[in-house]
Amino acid sequence: MIHLLPLLATFTFEKPTTKDFVWPCAQGGTIGGFSPCFNFIFLLVLLAVVAFLTFFFFAFRKPKLVPGKLQLMAEMGFDFVKENVVLGMMGPEGMAFFALLATFFFYILFGNLFEVVPGVNFSMNSRIAFPIVLAVVSWMVYLVVGFRKHGIFGYLKMVAFPPGVPVAVYVLLTPIELLQVFFIRPLTLAVRLFANMVAGHFLLAVFFLATFGFFASLNGVLMVLGVFSGALAMGLLGFEIFVSGLQAFIFAVLTASYIQGAMADEH
Repeated sequence: MIHLLPLLATFTFEKPTTKDFVWPCAQGGTIGGFSPCFNFIFLLVLLAVVAFLTFFFFAFRKPKLVPGKLQLMAEMGFDFVKENVVLGMMGPEGMAFFALLATFFFYILFGNLFEVVPGVNFSMNSRIAFPIVLAVVSWMVYLVVGFRKHGIFGYLKMVAFPPGVPVAVYVLLTPIELLQVFFIRPLTLAVRLFANMVAGHFLLAVFFLATFGFFASLNGVLMVLGVFSGALAMGLLGFEIFVSGLQAFIFAVLTASYIQGAMADEH
């Protein structure tokens, strides 16, 4: 630690800002008159896809009756999604959507975990565009399911005019229900995931930067504070791992709930 003091003395604290979420595009050519932007965020998206595919490829490349550690982890993950998301929210008929919901869960989880990977420390879901795309896919699926189950006008009727409600209440209830199904659901799916990952990024950045700043001061009192700040930062790493999994779970559970609602018979 003593050998690091001269290096820490050169450290200057820079508070985290929204500029942490802006990354320049790599220089490249044009394709059909369009200039693609390949930046750090796009790299994270590719890495999440590669990590997702690589994990399951090697887990099930040579499946065994007595699974190895990697296969066991993958099977436990699938069982978790099956029992707690698919069967728990939709019942046996929900198995038709198992692949979609498992993909949501694991892809979001892999993307979120980059938040705690040294040298990366950033989740692709900290940029609102990617949660929006995932939310739009969820939105399209439950709408298509509802339209196929009840017909377009039948589903709209079921949504806009829930049975068992006094006719006078429809004046207020109908626009609220339509707004919820066609706008609020995908919006809250996207914003919930985005906001939690942004908050996690700022928390980790503040505590780790504060730790370096305290030690760089070479002041005894502040260095003691740096020890506590560092301990909190390490604790937050564990908390962010938990949040990463929780947000993936919530996204999959809510999608399952929306699909189940679209599949339900009108009463």
